[in-house]
Amino acid sequence: MKRNIKADFLNSIENDNWMIEILKIIRDLNLNDCWIGAGFVRNKIWDEEHKITRTKLNDIDVIYFDSVHNIKEFDIAIENKLKKNYPKLNWSVKNQARMHVRNNHQEYANCKEAISFWPETATAIAVRLNKNNKIEYIAPYGLNDLFNLIVKPTPKFNLTTYKNRLAKKQWKEKWSKLIIEGFELH
Repeated sequence: MKRNIKADFLNSIENDNWMIEILKIIRDLNLNDCWIGAGFVRNKIWDEEHKITRTKLNDIDVIYFDSVHNIKEFDIAIENKLKKNYPKLNWSVKNQARMHVRNNHQEYANCKEAISFWPETATAIAVRLNKNNKIEYIAPYGLNDLFNLIVKPTPKFNLTTYKNRLAKKQWKEKWSKLIIEGFELH
């Protein structure tokens, strides 16, 4: 029987009370085009595929798209609010309407386009909880690499930066079944 990756993905998150509570916090910020991505999603699936308990997150990457309030100080104000109300979590808030400048790209149209420039296909995934308490996700490169434990660069990411990032992250030490593509690790 063929695996239904989309259903497995949604079930994994829907059945994780900790993740749902965090998604509710972010939903209630009422930010435009707002998601949580990167390790929040990736680690959950990799942990399950390796049958290990939740690995500690470096941070919770909150992204949104607001071309009106596209100054760093607005992100910092949101981060500070989250840190004050939920101090046990390390929040990182970034308005994707301004990230193209930092990344030396053309202006992004929305969060989906912005995350298509993130480093790895398995990381370029974000989730949110809508007003009807349903999980929504964006995954410009799909979910297959995430579930098949394949780490490879997105077509739009710099390969030297990708290589340096993987050397620093040392993911194979946490998740031994990962298949690293894009260069040979030495």
